[in-house]
Amino acid sequence: MRSRYRLAVYLTGATVARTGDELSGPALLLLGLSVDGSAATGSALLAGLTISAAAGGPLLGALLDRSPRPGRLLAWALLAYAGGLGAVLALVELPAAIVVAVAAGLLNPALAGGWTAQLPQVRGGTPLERASTLDAMTFTAASLAGPGLAGLVAAYAGAPAAVALAITLVAAAFPAAWSLPATEAKPTRPIRRQLADGFAVLFRNRALLRATATSTVSFVGIGIAVVCYPLLGAQRLGNPGFGALLLTVLAAASLVANAVLARKPPPPDRTVFASTVLLGASFLLAAAGHGVVLLLAAAVLAGFAEGPQLSALFAIRHREAPAAVRAQVFTTAASVKITGLAVGAAVAGPLSALSVTAALGAAAGFQLLAAATYVLVGTSGRTRTPSPARAA
Repeated sequence: MRSRYRLAVYLTGATVARTGDELSGPALLLLGLSVDGSAATGSALLAGLTISAAAGGPLLGALLDRSPRPGRLLAWALLAYAGGLGAVLALVELPAAIVVAVAAGLLNPALAGGWTAQLPQVRGGTPLERASTLDAMTFTAASLAGPGLAGLVAAYAGAPAAVALAITLVAAAFPAAWSLPATEAKPTRPIRRQLADGFAVLFRNRALLRATATSTVSFVGIGIAVVCYPLLGAQRLGNPGFGALLLTVLAAASLVANAVLARKPPPPDRTVFASTVLLGASFLLAAAGHGVVLLLAAAVLAGFAEGPQLSALFAIRHREAPAAVRAQVFTTAASVKITGLAVGAAVAGPLSALSVTAALGAAAGFQLLAAATYVLVGTSGRTRTPSPARAA
């Protein structure tokens, strides 16, 4: 019963914190627009918040791995992240607000990999694959609720109120993080050595390297597609709002897919490959589709792929990462994926200006490249660092 309580508290805290994170992006965009009427201000704030995640992830993960009470460190990281968003709200004016956003972004991996790395300590008797699927569902639920809340609150109370709600939600997860259980005592090592060990695991463990490389390339394509969906709504459905609705359909399909697979999750390694192929097919269908039915089908297919892909990635990392560097593996992999998503969003701008169809074709091409990466990394050599489960 206690283990179930711990898992429920963990999932609740993760959902609340990640909803605040998903809300913060649209809220910052709307805040920038409300300040000077230009989307460039909001884009600059959002870029500053996300661009530094790749730098902060490895160090934050290493500190969590070294801590005997990682939940306490995670709780303070959440509070500091919320404080950073608050400082951005107070400053607003560039460039000082961008500097603060970059500093706050260093702690962003705490909301993704930092939480997920603690899952083995709270799952109790729940199978790891099922617990990973439940954890992935918190991301999907957050992606469903966050943007909608941002738009609703901004419409009725203003963009600053939307940012304030994001801050409140992130800070509200503090007690759940604080209550996470302590871990076993760990030998103290120089932080540089620990960082090197974490990177070595990621690069030498074939299963981890394959999953990380495949998902990173895949997320470049996803970043392109996310930018293209509102344009699809404007060009083919007559309203950009319908494009945002397609993203909602995608997130809902992702949640449904993970809910169905939670009882009996498929093998995670094969799921990473299969989901990548499905994503490519969905983007090709979206590129070719001109009617509502085809575009909705493309969004549903993308959701059926994206949700299980995330669950499978979590399961592989939990299975392969040694306990001594687990948090670093999670935060580093999350940081790399965020970078891939940002690259895709940046590439989508000039591509979609030429042709939305060509941009979606490029998104599908990146999924094909991701599938090829999976095959090439999987056949380039055997795993040199065995996972804890395999070693046992």
